Amino acid sequence: MKLINLALTAAAILCSSTVYATSPTATESVATVYHIKEISPQSLIKIYKALGRNANGKVAVKISSGESMKSNHLSPKLIAPLVNSVNGTLVECNTAYPGNRNTTQAHIQAIKDHGYADIAPFDIMDADGDTTITIKGGFHLPYDIVGKNFLNYDFMIVLSHFKGHAMGGMGGALKNISIGIGSSNGKAWIHTAGKTNNPNELWDNLPEQDDFLESMADACKGVIDHMGAENMVYINVANNLSVDCDCNGNPATPKMDDLGIYASTDPVALDRACVDAVFQSSDPGKGDLIERINSRHGTHTITSAEKLGLGSQSYKIIEIE
Repeated sequence: MKLINLALTAAAILCSSTVYATSPTATESVATVYHIKEISPQSLIKIYKALGRNANGKVAVKISSGESMKSNHLSPKLIAPLVNSVNGTLVECNTAYPGNRNTTQAHIQAIKDHGYADIAPFDIMDADGDTTITIKGGFHLPYDIVGKNFLNYDFMIVLSHFKGHAMGGMGGALKNISIGIGSSNGKAWIHTAGKTNNPNELWDNLPEQDDFLESMADACKGVIDHMGAENMVYINVANNLSVDCDCNGNPATPKMDDLGIYASTDPVALDRACVDAVFQSSDPGKGDLIERINSRHGTHTITSAEKLGLGSQSYKIIEIE
């Protein structure tokens, strides 16, 4: 079946479309997720343009700069043309655990070491403190604690490295806008499902796993409601598919091949599509990543975000050549 999408440039030719196996009910919407197999700077720009939602105003590009030179963070050379094409500022917040990014000074050095300072302006959004944003109707959190500078941006491109995660099972768009936009205090707040915002008390206050995952969904709702869903787009680069996150300075070696780049205006559909791509892959190396996702109940974050009205797990894939 051939599809034509007028939002694409002439160079972005659409191929076949497939719909997520769970058929939507009469009241469910089917989100669109774009996919391009080639991972290149040109592909990133092409898939961003396919979304048909142009960045405007002061543009934040949310990434993870990686914990060490061994981390599988996205290459600055890969993302530079896209970031520069929207006049974007790379944004991140400090971590809540001891390491190379838990203080602003150390974080700046990591950014320089990893090459991001060479491609675009970089804003550590909680360098000058944090602020709260309201969460309406969440599971556990009445508010989110984000870097103060988050309030300065009009539009956000959530540019994520899709992979596994030691605590959340998986990391994609939803993790990038929940834990990622949370300040150091906010990260502790989410990880403990609202028990404490003190990073020094985090590990003594870990909640039930599903409470943590639901709190990530809560934080996503706070960010999206504040920014406005129409002012956000989401891109997942599914490469270097380790079971470990880029916050791990010594991650496990990836066992499966790269899957490509996925993008959507719906973060729920996007993360669901990436998980499905892993599970449905014929790659014999997928077992470790599947085990990591399942053992941490990782897809519960996706289900919880859907329940909060942040998107749909019913989607169709549009392939871009």
